[in-house]
Amino acid sequence: MALAYKDDVKEKILDVAQTIFGKFGFKKTTVDEIAAAARKAKSSIYYYFKSKEEIFEAVIEKEASLIRVDVIKILESNIDSIDKIKQYMLVRMKALTELVNFNDAYKNQYLDHLPFIEKIRVKYDEEEIGLIGRILKEGVDTGKFYMQDVNLTSIAIVTAMKGLEAPLFINTENSEMESRINSLLDILFYGIVVR
Repeated sequence: MALAYKDDVKEKILDVAQTIFGKFGFKKTTVDEIAAAARKAKSSIYYYFKSKEEIFEAVIEKEASLIRVDVIKILESNIDSIDKIKQYMLVRMKALTELVNFNDAYKNQYLDHLPFIEKIRVKYDEEEIGLIGRILKEGVDTGKFYMQDVNLTSIAIVTAMKGLEAPLFINTENSEMESRINSLLDILFYGIVVR
């Protein structure tokens, strides 16, 4: 019973912190604000987390796990490999627009001084390359794709997605985002050379 209560309190603190960090950013958010919004004493916050940095890291991990859940659903679905890549890219881009803290940690250089940020970035990049690789390997195995090096192709696709993130976020509706992703995939799948 006590453990469940502790988990509930910790989760509530994370939910509140996620909202506050998302609204004001890491730099402008204080532990006092998180405590006030969670209706807890500041000492209660420090019972669960050692610092503001540790709270932010937990929020980032929580948001990353939300992306993972959606991506795993796509990987385990019965749709073909081409549609899996499309769905993966849509889910990823949508998640980056909705999960403000994860996006902030992943992109903003002013957070580079936090020791866990680079670790999260590297971990997410490696995960993403692996997930795309799984889809590509499935496509090769089913005859949908042909490539000499699945890992190198995975890296290329992840790099292309990163390059499109900023343009996709600027005044882009979901339908327009889907159209841009489809255009990118047409180039990736079919190239631009007449054969």
